[in-house]
Amino acid sequence: MCGIIGINSNKPVSSTIVNSLKKLEYRGYDSAGIATLSSGLINEVKSEGRVDNLEKNSLVQNMEGTIGIGHVRWATHGLPNSINAHPHSSQNVSVVHNGIIENSTLLKKFLVSKGHKFKSQTDTEVIVHLITEHLKTDNIVNSIKKTLKSLHGSFALGIIFKDQPDLIVGARRGSPLAVGYGPNENYLGSDSYALKSMTNKITYLNDGEFCIIKKDHVEFFNEDGIKINKKVLELSSTEEKYDKGDYKHFMAKEIEEQPITLKNGINEYVDKSNNDINIYNFPWKTNEISSVTLIGCGTAYHSCLMAKYWFEELTSLDVSVDIASEFRYRKNRFKKDSLYVFVSQSGETADTYAALDLCKQNNMKTCAVVNVIESSIARDSEFVLPIHCGTEIGVASTKAFLGQILILYILSLKIGLWRKDINKKTFSEKLKDLKELPKLVEKTLLTDNKIQTISGTFNEAKGSMFLGRGFSYPIALEGALKLKELSYVHAEGYPAGEMKHGPIALLEEGRPVVVVAPDDAVKDKVASAIHECKARGARIILVCTEGDELAQEADVAIEVPRTHTLCSPLLTVLPLQLLAYRTALALELDVDRPRNLAKSVTVE
Repeated sequence: MCGIIGINSNKPVSSTIVNSLKKLEYRGYDSAGIATLSSGLINEVKSEGRVDNLEKNSLVQNMEGTIGIGHVRWATHGLPNSINAHPHSSQNVSVVHNGIIENSTLLKKFLVSKGHKFKSQTDTEVIVHLITEHLKTDNIVNSIKKTLKSLHGSFALGIIFKDQPDLIVGARRGSPLAVGYGPNENYLGSDSYALKSMTNKITYLNDGEFCIIKKDHVEFFNEDGIKINKKVLELSSTEEKYDKGDYKHFMAKEIEEQPITLKNGINEYVDKSNNDINIYNFPWKTNEISSVTLIGCGTAYHSCLMAKYWFEELTSLDVSVDIASEFRYRKNRFKKDSLYVFVSQSGETADTYAALDLCKQNNMKTCAVVNVIESSIARDSEFVLPIHCGTEIGVASTKAFLGQILILYILSLKIGLWRKDINKKTFSEKLKDLKELPKLVEKTLLTDNKIQTISGTFNEAKGSMFLGRGFSYPIALEGALKLKELSYVHAEGYPAGEMKHGPIALLEEGRPVVVVAPDDAVKDKVASAIHECKARGARIILVCTEGDELAQEADVAIEVPRTHTLCSPLLTVLPLQLLAYRTALALELDVDRPRNLAKSVTVE
């Protein structure tokens, strides 16, 4: 969940490291730190909170050294303070770390018995002392190899050495890590986004590998310390310039970019001239697939739930959905004709990647739906469907969610046609509805004006409830998650039919209940749930179809344009995103960086 950067150059690196840390801050903003080598010493500066706090430190501004490492932290072990901030250093070694060392307690006991003294509460500090201990009797390569084999858990590491002022060591297991190449300098980073301002030439480390980075070359090793060759990938030479523009927050901009997200996805996959969907190089015949399992975490899990409804509606495939963090710890019954679809905005979500790895070990068919095509999940899947939504900085996902469900809908529609579960006429009708969506999304976003008037609804509420049924149930879950992420107000999503089986006990006078009820086959059933809530004094905020008489039953009705039932989730989710955003603003909270959260969850 943390972000790391390393630079080995022939010129001072501190300011470049700080600028790279700003790009990595979506990975964590509990603390930040930097260490450089200069005059035979390790110089270390750390600060609590944002990278801005680190940058303002006069020690950083005057920091010397042409080799250094930096870190932004999302706390796992130890309080988010300057003592527990990275880098962690001994007299001879300094380390930055993304991941969790699961056997840190046992290793710490061993190291204390050897006379090592610990300063922090972190699991990372054991790595520093292990390397220091091994270096007493061995060279760098062997010391790193022994250290890595001692560690249980996940890690991406950047390491510098007082006695080796010409190199940085990088190592990976479970957490992503990339090497970048420049003129007379080379780089280490958690992802290509942090490196793109410096280079477009990248090598990704695989699990178990480590590297030695010098100014003029890089050496790679497997887990046994044997040298290996690695490919250099050339990414787009144009660095994406992504800033807030005239928007107050990245999230506001990303919500408003959603018509573009849909246009990009439709333009990529829909052949308008031939009225078809192009999914090139799909590696399997449809008769080789009898079931689909969709796997994700958080918002991506809600995308998977949404896709289940579409696959069941448009295909005859058996469909299941799994939370990635649970999938790998159950006794799964893998079948050779199953397709496993992994959904992740970053493509680096640790639990989802672990689930993918388990499927690969069992020779399953694997497909990735990701936003970052250079990511670990994309690279290790047999087939990739990019969502093409562009950079998403806001921690609470908005446009990426819309991009995910769009691509999953397109995939289910095409497979339904391939399998002849739907006919060409139905397929064409669905494509026509799909092409209309961007302009309907633009219209739906205008509901923001009304949503602003109710932004204080949740300020004093003890909690809230989000209800949906059928295609609207996953959207209710996503709406509740957004409110929790951004406003810290307790919210729970339920199938509307389940409300009376327990959750109704929570209702009291004025309790907000958000109901997603477009004009579909189950609308009347949802109306019954609305009446039951109103009878207990709840305040009903309804997301419904434009002109629907059901709006009269609500305290506040937010109307979205009419579209086919299958497409309605791509509209009904938008007011819920706006509601969460406006509620957080009313509470004067940090919208782009909600407390305790990070954009890319690279630890289990």
